[in-house]
Amino acid sequence: MTTQPLLRPVRLGALELPNRAVMAPMTRARAQNPELAPTGLTATYYEQRAGAGLIVTEGTWVSPEAIGFINVPGIYTDTQTDGWAKVTEAVHEAGGRIVSQFGHVGAISHPDHHGGRLPAGPSAVNPGEKSFTPSGPKDTLTPRAYTAAEIADTIADYRRAAENARRAGFDGVELHAQGSHLIPQFLNPRLNRRTDAYGGSGEKRARFLLDALDAVGEVWGSDRVAVKLSPGWTSGTAFTADEETLADYDQLLKKLDDRGLAYLHLLGAPGTIEERVALFSRYRAHYRGNIVANLGFTQALGNEILDQGIVDAVSFGAPFIANPDLVERFARGHRLAEGDRDTYYAGDAEGYTDYPAFTAG
Repeated sequence: MTTQPLLRPVRLGALELPNRAVMAPMTRARAQNPELAPTGLTATYYEQRAGAGLIVTEGTWVSPEAIGFINVPGIYTDTQTDGWAKVTEAVHEAGGRIVSQFGHVGAISHPDHHGGRLPAGPSAVNPGEKSFTPSGPKDTLTPRAYTAAEIADTIADYRRAAENARRAGFDGVELHAQGSHLIPQFLNPRLNRRTDAYGGSGEKRARFLLDALDAVGEVWGSDRVAVKLSPGWTSGTAFTADEETLADYDQLLKKLDDRGLAYLHLLGAPGTIEERVALFSRYRAHYRGNIVANLGFTQALGNEILDQGIVDAVSFGAPFIANPDLVERFARGHRLAEGDRDTYYAGDAEGYTDYPAFTAG
């Protein structure tokens, strides 16, 4: 069984992994405290899953302005950083490796998160999404357009988050640039209508991401920095994976290929192994560095796509929720437990740290 591709070691940049089963970032909304700091329960949750080749934390806020969901931890204060230090210590003592994912929702936030003040986006264009507020889901509004000074401040927020992540003892960092969040908003010509250095051509729309990478890389070195992208993301009317969008992402992948990143974390699409291979082959044609494939992979599909040689690791989300010992189950052929969706984003220990390791019988 040790010949399974998922169980083989791999080096991603400066990160030496004992296996290729990565724990994907998953919002769990357990920072139920005014400081939005990880707790001892958070440390237990990640420690239980230290058998993953690499753990990527839930997206953590880089500043108060980044907030867009309830009970999600940040990494912009000393209290939050101290909380994460306890998490990394627990994971390392259990033999694991963990990177911090930096999140910012930009225009899909809501005034309810900001004392009544409008959130900011690349331009004053309503993204047409839902924002998850303390009083429930609400429609997004037309945001403020970032000023040039605010863009500089936000890049500085990413750098401070990187410094805090180093203090907290992480092994690296990953930028959340997927879905409908801030970085994809800058990449999107329907939401980014700027005429300055951060808008217009695809190259200029990519500058925000590249500047954030530069700021974080100055703290970490590029071989401990990663990005998670979703070129095929479709949502509402603003996010459409048409050929023009996909062509822009092809060019972005070429630019990222020159940066010596630890890895590129790419959201795929559900489908057969043939469809998955075709999609990731398109990405591989433009990016020669390490690729971590994500979205809906089973053990069998993960092993198959690794066997094709077009990706270097596979990340699993939901399977890690109910199976803290997921890699061990893969190795021994044990059945997988099912998670309780009602506790994915709510509760305390229930549905979070109370899933047991496999026992026969």
